[in-house]
Amino acid sequence: MEDQFDYTKAVAELDEIARKVEDPATALDELDTLVVRSRELATACRNYLRGVQERIDALGGEDQP
Repeated sequence: MEDQFDYTKAVAELDEIARKVEDPATALDELDTLVVRSRELATACRNYLRGVQERIDALGGEDQP
């Protein structure tokens, strides 16, 4: 069974990655890994939000303000 995507955890991980990237103590070698992971998370978050929007639209939510 595939794990369910947890948007809240993904955003928290992105926040943590941002803190590490901004920290001058973070090694350059680690930055590459952090950037790759942040791209994965950002893509997953976008896909999740698109799915939510599609479900809302399917319920007729596109006519709402």
